[in-house]
Amino acid sequence: MTDKLWGGRFTEKAAHWVDAFGASIGFDQQMAKEDLEGSLAHVKMLGQTGIIPQADADKITAGLHHLQKELAAGKLHFTVENEDIHLNMEALLTAEIGPVAGKLHTARSRNDQVATDLHLWLKHRLPEIKEALTNLQTVLVGQARAYADTIMPGYTHMQHAQPITYGHYLLAYFEMFQRDWERFDFTQKHTDILPLGAAALAGTTFPIDRTQVAKELGFDQLYHNSLDAVSDRDFGLEFLSNSAILMQHLSRMAEELILWSTFEFNYIELGDDFSTGSSIMPQKKNPDFAELIRGKTGRVYGALMGLLTTMKAIPLAYNKDMQEDKEPIFDTYNTILGSLHIFTGMLSDLTVHEKRMAEATTHDFSNATELADYLATKGVPFRQAHAIVGELVLKGIKSGTALQDMPLSELQQAAPQIESDVYAELTAKAAVNRRTSLGGTAVSNVLKEVARDEKIIAAHAKE
Repeated sequence: MTDKLWGGRFTEKAAHWVDAFGASIGFDQQMAKEDLEGSLAHVKMLGQTGIIPQADADKITAGLHHLQKELAAGKLHFTVENEDIHLNMEALLTAEIGPVAGKLHTARSRNDQVATDLHLWLKHRLPEIKEALTNLQTVLVGQARAYADTIMPGYTHMQHAQPITYGHYLLAYFEMFQRDWERFDFTQKHTDILPLGAAALAGTTFPIDRTQVAKELGFDQLYHNSLDAVSDRDFGLEFLSNSAILMQHLSRMAEELILWSTFEFNYIELGDDFSTGSSIMPQKKNPDFAELIRGKTGRVYGALMGLLTTMKAIPLAYNKDMQEDKEPIFDTYNTILGSLHIFTGMLSDLTVHEKRMAEATTHDFSNATELADYLATKGVPFRQAHAIVGELVLKGIKSGTALQDMPLSELQQAAPQIESDVYAELTAKAAVNRRTSLGGTAVSNVLKEVARDEKIIAAHAKE
């Protein structure tokens, strides 16, 4: 027989390198706190239901509390020989209180234990992610109010399209991050389900009280199928999927900040804390942190695809493959939380070159739609108006003359319906403020949306 806690059926001892390959203690020790929480709730139930004597339950509880203190003090040491956090904790508890520690594992398996630990781990951390998202949204809303009337080019296909405001631009990302917040909030529902009590896969013959354990650990629901309880990792996949979408949003904005901080655009300047220099070129101010967040997006995408691939062909119920669920989840949590903190600081610290943004809309023909709309209000069918303005734009490109700088006679030669009032319509400010449809870029709209978004942030705080 080997010296493993599960080794009664085995006669040979595995080589150390084999143990090391199969062990998960190198990463699942991050769930040590949750493992002890789960054990405390479980042993309390075992004692109160009479499954084990109350005196034994009390002794085990005291031992677990001691391990909690040792863990908080950084004094617990784990070994590869004990494979995972569960067997390590059991070995440490046995060393502390003797063989009675073995009664803790009554009516449970490592299968439902690890699932419970992971549920608890993520359940504890989702509020941190939501709070970090809210902090980022708060910065966006504050800046959107400050720059509600800052004119800048709006783009499609990375070409100047129509004038918008920087405040309107910022609120687009507020909306994206709000959907992210809501996705993580929904994932809490699927994280808030207790697997403990499913045992290995079929439930247990002991008269356990799963409802008591759920209440003790703060779970709202129970798994109603023992096979599903030990094999479900949907909540982890949801977390990774939500994280991938979040990183996509951060990466899109990072890309724009990188472009806009270039000499060619010069719309913004990133703060010194979020930039680096060059080892050879003294003039450089590199947007390294924005680039790093853009790069880390691939890391999170990889975590999602990795776990999806791991889970795609696993038959019910638990299989060792599922040991691969934790590292991508742990790493992704650290990645997105760090990215959110950096992004919040980076946006708070950047300088907006308002004059440069506005200048970029003066000779770029982004007011062409205004002229087409103007003609439409004069009774010209929009398709015909579109063609007329297109010809004027081509003429302006060749002569180097913006639409608003063309003489009235030249405009009227293209369309007699044009009158002198057209010039008031062709300014970027007019173009922005005429777009008062719900969701449009008009300054009045932006301020209304800021007020709405401030209420959303206030609601987050009440969660």
